[in-house]
Amino acid sequence: MIKLENMTIFDLMYEKYKITKPVRLIELFSGYGSQALALKYLDVNFEHWKTCEWAIKSIQAYKDIHFTDEVYNSNLTKEKYVEFLYKKGISSNYNEPMTYEQIKRINEKQLKTIYDNIQITHNLVNIQQVKGKDLDIVDTNKYDYILTYSFPCQDLSLAGKGKGMSDTSTRSGMLWEVERILTECKELGNLPQILIMENVIQVHSQDNIKDFNKWQLRLEQLGYKNYCQDLIATDYGIPQTRNRCFMVSVLGNYNYTFPKPIPLKLKLSDLLEDNVDEKYYLKIGTLKCFMKELSGKFPRKQRFLESLYQTNVNDIAGTLTALMGGKATDNHIIVPESTKKGYTEAYPGDGIYIQNIKGKRGMVQHQMIQTLKTCQDVGVLTKDFRIRNLTPLESGRLMGVKDEDVKKMTVNDSAKIHCFGDSIVVNVLMAIFGELFNIDWQNKLTK
Repeated sequence: MIKLENMTIFDLMYEKYKITKPVRLIELFSGYGSQALALKYLDVNFEHWKTCEWAIKSIQAYKDIHFTDEVYNSNLTKEKYVEFLYKKGISSNYNEPMTYEQIKRINEKQLKTIYDNIQITHNLVNIQQVKGKDLDIVDTNKYDYILTYSFPCQDLSLAGKGKGMSDTSTRSGMLWEVERILTECKELGNLPQILIMENVIQVHSQDNIKDFNKWQLRLEQLGYKNYCQDLIATDYGIPQTRNRCFMVSVLGNYNYTFPKPIPLKLKLSDLLEDNVDEKYYLKIGTLKCFMKELSGKFPRKQRFLESLYQTNVNDIAGTLTALMGGKATDNHIIVPESTKKGYTEAYPGDGIYIQNIKGKRGMVQHQMIQTLKTCQDVGVLTKDFRIRNLTPLESGRLMGVKDEDVKKMTVNDSAKIHCFGDSIVVNVLMAIFGELFNIDWQNKLTK
């Protein structure tokens, strides 16, 4: 595995690849299109060439953000819509395709919307059905094709079941569908000039390194030079401890250098909304569950729990009065944590895990948030010592998405949260792309 810090003299001998031609973007596992947003925010000349996304809500979000005013006037019978969507393999839960009967139960108006969204976004839908010819890679002398693939991480991440990515029977094994498609492109005589992979850092863990090296070797056989590095969002302007592995693969004998980190100027509190609906605040009962008994000794825990349970502010969301030593002049709360110390002080503007995980470390992140996931498991301590969930707008900001683009999304709040947790921080992508286009990306980062 080639890492930036381990570059050899032979890597430096290669010319640095710079994109100078118009770009045709191909987004596999596209979600709402964070890669496209990065190019848009960089003012790059590109077109949405192909997407591949089977989740209905993500397809809707992609259409909302990138094709806001575009309309597709299909006029099929309900039976034709059902047949088309069933064959395409759409998914309602991100994990498996819908059955024929499930699709048939959707009303005709919704079926038309899903169908039209697929057409508008140039969506190939289910990657297992995509052929190399479907990417329609032509005129490589005139265009630079960038193919991005953020394949599912469920079987790789710490939260997953450790199934790995050995074969296509696992979600993470969808990586080998990308291999198949690229092999077919090679046989047709045209490959994308640039590939960009993103996944959790466990992709190169001890359990998965054999398969990851196998993947890199296969790309080398196809003619790519691979450059791989772990990048964390806090190094690119976003106060979120989201650490991900990226690999840039360049067709031919070219070099690529990953962007250097920049100082983090923003705090989590800088990205929070001023007025937040009461529904986002945690209730007393939720907090009691959150602060359930942990293994090990915690010397201050009893006082924390006593003050927490005694809190009663007209039964509204749980105001925390658990101050250090019970002193009203203190400006923080105590959060139990599975460390030698046994607890962590949390101050307003700190990120806090809001689900009970026994033996959990890192329960508090000072002035930043933990990695956003597809469900709400992190929150923030407010100025009045209350814990609340992030709003969809705040979650979008923490993924580098501009407010105007978040507000374009017509899916419900829980779908927005899922989309953001399942995506890539736009700032990091802007930095990666910036090096390919020789753009001063630092002055264009989303804030």
